[in-house]
Amino acid sequence: MPPHKKTDIRQNRACMQPRTALIHDWLLTSGGAEAVFRQISSMFSGDIFTLFFNDNTIRELGLNRQKVHGSFLMKMPFAAKKYRSYLPFFPLAAESWDLSEYDLILSSSHAVAKGVLTHSEQLHICYCYTPMRYAWDLNHEYLKLSGLHKGIKCQIASLILHYLRLWDASSHLRVDKFIACSSYVAKRIKKIYGRQSEVIYPPVDLEGLQVNSHKENFYLTSSRLVPYKKTGLIVEAFRLMPERRLIVTGDGPEMKRIAAICPKNVTLAGWLPRKEVANLMQRAKAFVYAAREDFGIVNVEAQACATPVIAYGKGGARETIIEGKTGIFFHEQEIEAICDAISRFETLPPFNSADLRENAERFRTEVFTRQFGDFVRKSIAEFYGNS
Repeated sequence: MPPHKKTDIRQNRACMQPRTALIHDWLLTSGGAEAVFRQISSMFSGDIFTLFFNDNTIRELGLNRQKVHGSFLMKMPFAAKKYRSYLPFFPLAAESWDLSEYDLILSSSHAVAKGVLTHSEQLHICYCYTPMRYAWDLNHEYLKLSGLHKGIKCQIASLILHYLRLWDASSHLRVDKFIACSSYVAKRIKKIYGRQSEVIYPPVDLEGLQVNSHKENFYLTSSRLVPYKKTGLIVEAFRLMPERRLIVTGDGPEMKRIAAICPKNVTLAGWLPRKEVANLMQRAKAFVYAAREDFGIVNVEAQACATPVIAYGKGGARETIIEGKTGIFFHEQEIEAICDAISRFETLPPFNSADLRENAERFRTEVFTRQFGDFVRKSIAEFYGNS
């Protein structure tokens, strides 16, 4: 077959029904990024490539009808529970897949998924949650929390993170177009990669989240219990406010530490099904959140239940919460700042339920589906039209 005929066939197939590869960093738990990936997968069916996965998460996300490829790291000792220990090998694992037969690469990336190897006839669109956190913004915090901030271990870990930064800063060239999950992330993509990006907010599933204007006398926080979420700060703040009640939902590596510091007015409920978390959100007088998030789906879910949010006023929260209308901010990740914000909240008149729900509606799944679908289809037409 003449080369130009082969190219014509490839372009026609790509424009009509491109063969698609879907890339996600890992599929071991079902969080916000995984919810976005599930939605992308429902819109553009294709083979899935991920560093690590387990069958339970694949079923929970409804991805069990698609072919899922793991990486060679899944065969390493204790990979299922100690996968973060293989961090230095993540870039190599992402580069190990042969994606040469695919026309469209859709990566969903907060670590290395965007760094897969592609060739000049492939369109690679990356939905970016953040440039690699522990290599950039959280470099020093990561070292401290891992106990790697002193001695020879610190030098080795710093060298590994230096390598990851170099790889991350160069691998963005493999992406044709970036989509950022918020304007906050778009600014970081511009600063670190020097790239422009389209902002398309993540889909928030509002199904089952009902407006409830009748609030009970407790506060709620809900997240994975990992260090950067700062759940321990919220618990410590309520230790200083024994007259106020807090319920904490979620699980993770910080569970034991947080359980050890919980005062009597704080209930550590652990992981709960979505329906039970939604019920608590609908009844809580306010939702408290102390993390600097790239977007923060859970803050939108709370507002969908007509529950105002008391949040750290940096990052994606500035884009999802309207201060004084759907919530209030505190500006330091400090115990005293959280206490002060809750005290201020207690003096405010009730928030308007319609305003809270209306703000949440801006982020519903249908909006994401339309915007993401239009962007990808337009990009395909432009890419193959110019090939």
